Amino acid sequence: MNPAPPDPDPLESIIHRTLRALPDRPAPRSLESRVLAEIARRAALPWWRKSFAHWPLGARAVFLVALAGVVKLVLLGAVWAMAGFDVAQFREAFATQFTWMEAGLTVMRAIADSCEIIGRSIPPLWLYGAVAVVAGTYAALFGLGAAAYKALRSSR
Repeated sequence: MNPAPPDPDPLESIIHRTLRALPDRPAPRSLESRVLAEIARRAALPWWRKSFAHWPLGARAVFLVALAGVVKLVLLGAVWAMAGFDVAQFREAFATQFTWMEAGLTVMRAIADSCEIIGRSIPPLWLYGAVAVVAGTYAALFGLGAAAYKALRSSR
């Protein structure tokens, strides 16, 4: 068992009791209306005027990609300036940065061509049948949801 802590300083306890006995200080009458007006003003701001955390995900992604592009261009410009503005070195440095994009574009074209070939080889009747199955499944799901809703609401 832990021993009881020693009594605090008597002056400290007197001050503590005295301060606890004081009444709460009332807020100014206009404080509530000012706070509510500020909350409404901030809620009415468009997303681009709010902090970055309140931006839509797409806008944040575009901003980060654009920012990375700007940083890359600034770094390339600095390297070009340090190289004495040699155009041949700049072209070489700039071209090597986008080789991976060309390779990715080639892969995407190959995938698109493969999908096109596969799409042309599927008979149209099968495509119509797949659309009918998806539509029927959707209708059945909608009907089951409506029936479940009606059953739950009627029991109350």
